[in-house]
Amino acid sequence: MAPLIILNVVVILGPSVGSAVYAFTDWTGLGKANWIGLKNFQRMVTDRVYLTALANNLKWTAIFLTVPISMALFGAALLAPIKRFAMFYRVGYFVPYIIASIVNAQIWRNLLNPTRGIGAWLADHGLKVFGVAYLGNLHTVLYSIAFVDNWHWWGFLVVLYLAAMQAIDRELYEVAYLEGASRWQEWRYITFPGIRATFVFTALMTIIWSFLVFDYIYILTQGGPAHASEVLSTVVYSNAFFRFDVGYAAAVGISMSFFAGLVTAGYLILKGRGWEI
Repeated sequence: MAPLIILNVVVILGPSVGSAVYAFTDWTGLGKANWIGLKNFQRMVTDRVYLTALANNLKWTAIFLTVPISMALFGAALLAPIKRFAMFYRVGYFVPYIIASIVNAQIWRNLLNPTRGIGAWLADHGLKVFGVAYLGNLHTVLYSIAFVDNWHWWGFLVVLYLAAMQAIDRELYEVAYLEGASRWQEWRYITFPGIRATFVFTALMTIIWSFLVFDYIYILTQGGPAHASEVLSTVVYSNAFFRFDVGYAAAVGISMSFFAGLVTAGYLILKGRGWEI
């Protein structure tokens, strides 16, 4: 186990401890770090960009806890009884997930282009409301990026839920059918309890990943326009590598870890109290 432990210490534990220390300093990334105590954390409370990014992370979390999970549950429920061409459908759902983020983002950047994308085509055919620069509009940019990310993400959830559903004993459904159970009752008393562990895991990881989201937002807008799609990870990146305010970036990173830790702690507390999750 020593090589793995050493690797984790060097790659994970070392930088984590270093970030925690630098969060209390005024450091540019070069030279000596000056200790300033809690000033970076006090600055976050009044930083408009940070508060906007935090609000966007919360919106992102709400979107991904509802839209892709609901779509995936519905899709998996439709696919579960299918035997013919089952692998074809699974691959079809899964393909967007394995395509590189930069490729997915570029495809949708072109599709959402206001002069040659989907919106432009619909606008040319009479639906003027779609002739919008989705990625350049303050009110639509975050939801447009979430749509793109959801397109690549929900198929992965379908595969997870489908695998969990197909692991449920089919005799339970046969007995329920003989007893006159409706489809809703089958879902409520057999299907969902059977996939509860998978559902809770995906919900937990969705919350954590929602506070770490970076790739699609940075590739498509870099947090713009006017910080409308800014999230905590882009705040960290821009402060560390563009403004050379590494101390403040580390403090923002610590706050991201704190929010993710709250979710994990809540799960462990409920698990310790005997909740079947």
